[in-house]
Amino acid sequence: MEEAPTHIELACLSIGNTQFAVDIMRIREILVPQVLSPLPCASDLLEGVINLRGAVIPVMNMRKRFGMPARDDLSAGKLLVVSLVRQLLAIVVDDVMEVISVQISDIKPPLQNVTGVGMEFLIGVCMHRNSVYMILDIDSLLHNQSHEKSFLFQ
Repeated sequence: MEEAPTHIELACLSIGNTQFAVDIMRIREILVPQVLSPLPCASDLLEGVINLRGAVIPVMNMRKRFGMPARDDLSAGKLLVVSLVRQLLAIVVDDVMEVISVQISDIKPPLQNVTGVGMEFLIGVCMHRNSVYMILDIDSLLHNQSHEKSFLFQ
């Protein structure tokens, strides 16, 4: 019988002044920004699509998703290609810093009774070396809370 894992590896990233983390098992690649092809009638959150070795992958600007001002320099930052339940998604983040190992027991649930843009996209919070990381629920990023459908199919 297999033992339950006690640690999780998280990729630490920044969006604005906030530090986030994503389970590294969900990350396919980390890329420098690519040339994007526009999408007709796409939501404001999707910047376009990239062609990654024959796969067409939508690109979401995380600053826009969290209601932050967009960066003027689109070539700055990183693209994180993540695996969602049904597809791949590239998310634009300001930086990817490091991979950390965190005990699962040290992950706390998101703050209760706190509202704000982005709070609905968190699955947990953890501390590492005196820094707080908001752990993203990447599967929820494409969903519009008011309509409960994917932004890709509007």
